[in-house]
Amino acid sequence: MKLVTKVHYHSVSKTLDVYFDDDTKAIFSCEFLRVHSPSAEVQGHGAEPMKLVLNKSNVAIKNIVPVGHYALRLDFDDGHNSGLFSWAYFTYLQGSQDTLWQTYQQRCTEQQAQQDSVPIKFIP
Repeated sequence: MKLVTKVHYHSVSKTLDVYFDDDTKAIFSCEFLRVHSPSAEVQGHGAEPMKLVLNKSNVAIKNIVPVGHYALRLDFDDGHNSGLFSWAYFTYLQGSQDTLWQTYQQRCTEQQAQQDSVPIKFIP
C-alpha cells in the first residue's frame, strides 16, 4: 500500500496535491473530492447506490485534519466533513480519477436531462 507523505492545498485554484511515498503526486479538485467523499452520506448506506452530489463546483476545503497515521478528514466549506480519506482511498482515487470524473459528469448530464424532460399525457 502506498503511503501519503505530504499534502498541499491551493486555496485559489481549490486543488489538493497529494504526494505518495513512491514519488508520485495526484492533484484533486475540491469538487472531485467532495463528490467522491468516502462518507456513507455520499457512498450510500449498505447496498444503496452512490449518491449524486450536485452543485459543488465552488466548494473549498476549509480544514485538513490528520487522523492517526492513515487518513485525513477534509472539512469542506459546505459543512461536509464526515468522510475519512485513507491513504488506500487516495491511492484508489489517483488510479481511477479520469474514469470516476467521466462517470460523474455523465451522471450529471443524465440528471439534467431528466429534470428538463416534461412528461406528456395524451388524452383522447
